[in-house]
Amino acid sequence: MPEGPMIFDRALIRRRQRRAAALGPATFLLDRVASDLAERLQTVLRQFNVAVDLGTPGDELRTALVGLDSIGTIVSAGALPGLAIPTKQIRCLVVADEEALPFRDASLDLAVSALALQFVNDLPGALVQIRRALKPDGLFLAALVGGETLTELRQAFAAAESEVEGGISPRVAPFADLRELGALLQRVGFALPVTDTERLVVRYDTAFDLMHDVRRMVRPTR
Repeated sequence: MPEGPMIFDRALIRRRQRRAAALGPATFLLDRVASDLAERLQTVLRQFNVAVDLGTPGDELRTALVGLDSIGTIVSAGALPGLAIPTKQIRCLVVADEEALPFRDASLDLAVSALALQFVNDLPGALVQIRRALKPDGLFLAALVGGETLTELRQAFAAAESEVEGGISPRVAPFADLRELGALLQRVGFALPVTDTERLVVRYDTAFDLMHDVRRMVRPTR
């Protein structure tokens, strides 16, 4: 269990993941991220015999990885592994929380994660566990929701609550800043860490349309 503050209710997140799967998830963002991560992996000239997809809420990333010749066995690890479909490459479905990984030290060649690690309470602890599970020449590739995500929604909530209630409170989950993530990767011991950001603008006619997609993207608000 993380020793720091409990920002996210992990059990609630899992319930919302199940709800999103039942409602029919909105996957356009995950599709974009999975395509980008697969494209980046194609530029790496080496073989990854054992890879783990850590916590990604959907099959989009695993499907993209299956199409890469450089990847051997894929382990799907998450709180809801039943949402993954076993294939020739996806041979192992592991029930695991991103905050308590079950992998042996130096047992993985590749660890990937898409749109999941921003919801852990102890991100430094999770990254340390990932680094330890990777072989000395292993690769970690992840995409997280960044600190400026849903800026307009935050501003709208703040303006409305300030006018109605005379004050504001956090209504959208906090996300890490890009520079903080780079420094964190160095601090936990990753060699040659690289961080970058991609801005994706999505326009909605109403706030209700936005909320409709947010519910199906398993993005908790507070």
